[in-house]
Amino acid sequence: MDSQNALEDIKVNLKFKLASIWTSLMFLIIYLDYFHLYMPGSLSDMLSGKVFVFEITQVFLLAALAMVALPALMIFFSLTLPAQLNRWANIVVACINIPLILFNLAGEAWVHMVVGAVIQVILLGIIIYISWKWPRITN
Repeated sequence: MDSQNALEDIKVNLKFKLASIWTSLMFLIIYLDYFHLYMPGSLSDMLSGKVFVFEITQVFLLAALAMVALPALMIFFSLTLPAQLNRWANIVVACINIPLILFNLAGEAWVHMVVGAVIQVILLGIIIYISWKWPRITN
């Protein structure tokens, strides 16, 4: 390869990699929820106070907030927590989110929801893998 045309491969800090994956995950979560509004009957169900089989209550909305707050906070925590705590926070929160994402497929799961869930689980798997392989200090 011609050295004049070679591109520098800039190494990205591990914490920035994790934060960017959590950010991608949050965009998917938000857009999948938004696209759900276009599904027939979705808005009328919400207006009548139901989501899937659940009544829309303060407890339901608090639980929904908790489910998206953790990944959203992980964007910040991935950049700021010390390495040891950061590693385990990423592993634990990613592992907790996998079943939550799959639970969202219960009931009527359209193709866009399944594809979105697959992408989200892959991203969470990458977070777990990167965090598990966190580089050690060598003496």
